[in-house]
Amino acid sequence: MMSKKTNRRNFIMGGVAAATAIGCSNINRKPESSIASSQINQTMPERILGKTNISLPILGLGGAGQTPLSKKGQEKQAIAVIETALELGIRYFDTAENYKPSEYYLGKVLPPFRKQIYLNSKTDARGYDLAMEHLEKSLRLLNTDYLDSWQMHHVSFPEELEQIFSKNGAIKAVNEAKEQGIIKFAGISGHREPDIIVEALQRYDFDNTLICLNAADIHHPRPFSTKVLPVAQSKNVGVIAMKVPAYGRLLKPNLLGGMEKAMGYSLSLPGVHCCIIAAENPSQLKSNVQVARDYRMLTAAQMRQIETLTVNAGVDGSFFRRWR
Repeated sequence: MMSKKTNRRNFIMGGVAAATAIGCSNINRKPESSIASSQINQTMPERILGKTNISLPILGLGGAGQTPLSKKGQEKQAIAVIETALELGIRYFDTAENYKPSEYYLGKVLPPFRKQIYLNSKTDARGYDLAMEHLEKSLRLLNTDYLDSWQMHHVSFPEELEQIFSKNGAIKAVNEAKEQGIIKFAGISGHREPDIIVEALQRYDFDNTLICLNAADIHHPRPFSTKVLPVAQSKNVGVIAMKVPAYGRLLKPNLLGGMEKAMGYSLSLPGVHCCIIAAENPSQLKSNVQVARDYRMLTAAQMRQIETLTVNAGVDGSFFRRWR
C-alpha cells in the first residue's frame, strides 16, 4: 500500500488522473451555474499583474470576510454573488483552503469560465506534506485541475519562513506543483509584518504578493506600502491589495465615507496592480464594480488628503495587523 506522501507526489506528477486515483472524485463534476458559458465582459480598467504578464481588471472578488462565500449554509447567496461577479466582468477570484466553504461555492460556478478567469487559492501549511494535502483539496473543491496562482498564506513570523524554506518545507510543494503545471504562479500573502514579506521576496522568486494596503496602514509604525512596494517593484512582483476598506471600518462617515476614496487610494499606490474586496451581496458588489469602472489615478495631493482623513483611524484601520 502506498503511503500518503507517495500518493501526494503522484498527484502532482500525474495531474488529474492521479487525483482521481486517490479519491478526488469531485474534479470535473458538473457545475451548477445558471450563467451561459460566454465571454466575460471587459468593463473595468486593467493592469498587467507584474511578471505574470497577465492583464486583469483592477478589482477582484475576495472569498473571505463579510461575504456569504465564507459562511456555511449560504450557498444560494454565495452563488448569486459569484454569478454577479462574472456578469460584471470580474476575472480574479481569490480564496484559500481555510476559507470554508469558499472553494466549494466557487467550484460550483466557475468551471465553464475556467480559461477566462484567474483563480487564486492559498495554503497556511508550512511543511511539504500538509501543503500537498491542501493543494489536492483545493483542486477538488474548486473543480479544476490547475490554479493560476497558489500562495503561502498569512506568513507572519521568521520561524514560519524557516519552515517554509526548509528541506521538506511548503516551498518544495510549490516548486513541484509549478514544474508540473498544477499551478502557474506562486505567491505569498501577509497582513502582519511587512519585513517578513520583504524577506520572502528576497529569498524566492515569487510571482505575486497579496498584502494589506489601505489608507490607514500608512500611519502604522511598519507600513506595508513603504516597505514592501519598493521591493516588489524592483522584482516586478505582481501586487494585489487587500483589506482595502478594512472590513468596512474605514468607510465610516468620520473616516473615508465611501469606497471611492478607499479603493482609489489603494490602487493609486505605486506598484499596485489590482485589489480584492469581498461582497456581502450582489448589490454591494455592483456598487464596488462601478467604483472600479470610474477609477482614475489619484494625484499626490489627493493621496495626502485621504491620509489626513485616516490619521486617527486607530483600531479601525489596523485591527488586522494583530492577525497571524
